[in-house]
Amino acid sequence: MNDRWSAVSPKVSFIVPCYNLGHLLADCINSILAQTFQEFEILIMDDCSPDNTPEVAQSFTDVRVKHIRNEPNLGHLRNYNKGIGLAKGDYVWLISADDRLRRDHALERYVRLMEENPRVGYAICPAVHLENGQETGLAGYSVHGDHDVILSGRRFLRKLATGNSIPAASGLVRRECYEKVSVFPLDLPYAGDWYLWSIFALHYDVAYFAEPMISYRLHPLNITKRLTYREHLADNLAVISRVIHLAQEAGCSKSVVRRWQNSLPNVYARWLASEIFHDGTNSVPYEEFEELLKQRVANAHEARIMRGKVYAGVGDRLYASRDLPEALRHYHVALDVDWWAPKVWAKLILMKMGKVGMFLRDSARRTRPTVIEKSEVPTMNSATSLQAGRKQA
Repeated sequence: MNDRWSAVSPKVSFIVPCYNLGHLLADCINSILAQTFQEFEILIMDDCSPDNTPEVAQSFTDVRVKHIRNEPNLGHLRNYNKGIGLAKGDYVWLISADDRLRRDHALERYVRLMEENPRVGYAICPAVHLENGQETGLAGYSVHGDHDVILSGRRFLRKLATGNSIPAASGLVRRECYEKVSVFPLDLPYAGDWYLWSIFALHYDVAYFAEPMISYRLHPLNITKRLTYREHLADNLAVISRVIHLAQEAGCSKSVVRRWQNSLPNVYARWLASEIFHDGTNSVPYEEFEELLKQRVANAHEARIMRGKVYAGVGDRLYASRDLPEALRHYHVALDVDWWAPKVWAKLILMKMGKVGMFLRDSARRTRPTVIEKSEVPTMNSATSLQAGRKQA
């Protein structure tokens, strides 16, 4: 069978970037080789790794597994783009060497859907966290509902405005998305995938499988763990600015553009809250925030509105961590800046009510819908449900 597929163009190209992950590489590759759908190639993109990656890669005798070693090290984004450029398949699945497919029917489901729905640019599914060889639970951020759906790209773009909710390892992408829209921008080391998911959704629909079919491994060598909060902030701000510009150029509705514009205070709030949690409530991050604000707002009125939203957002995060005195202080500051904020007043009043108010607030949050409403997306029909009846793990 392996010789047979080596003689024809593969339907899918797996891009497996690997740097210092030789000890995990075999687990990833074997999870791909075990797939019921077999028309694929695997490109192990060894970014001049100093460990035993070459030995592990060359231990596979399957002709579909190819080891490409960079000399010198290219960095992860250039390595991704090199792999995409070498891909021969109609579809590209980029999965890091530390992640793995957890269902042997995953590729079969993905490919069948993509073949039957040419308007779909990429397909995704939730991820299960994997730590020390054990699955530790579903990655909640990656869940977009409890049933399989094909999502209108621009409606899904609204969802993406709140942050990247797609595990990179879960996405099978139509190769033409990379060819016609963009590959990874080299100046976005943290948020390049969020940017691509967003701009692909400007031009294509998105398919979502409710079954979690990939494992996302948590360990000290994860790229995101090696980046600082300030690097996260810079990347996130750049993504938002670019997507807003491209959405306006593409003629997106005002509601989509506004949703992305409203994501700016959330990004600032996450950053400031992270500084508070790690360094205490010193004034330095607030001074930096004021400088950034001057660069990104047009006038004093916009600055006041943004400042109020950011302080309220920090208050929300402090409340979630049960730092109640600091949460109250930030809500008061938010109202001092912008008194016309009904939601902030409501949160403040509930906190003043003590345990009863906090219970009411927490109960309302638990019952609030967190996924895309059924009315916003078409459910896959019987021809495209693709084993939707399979039970989740």
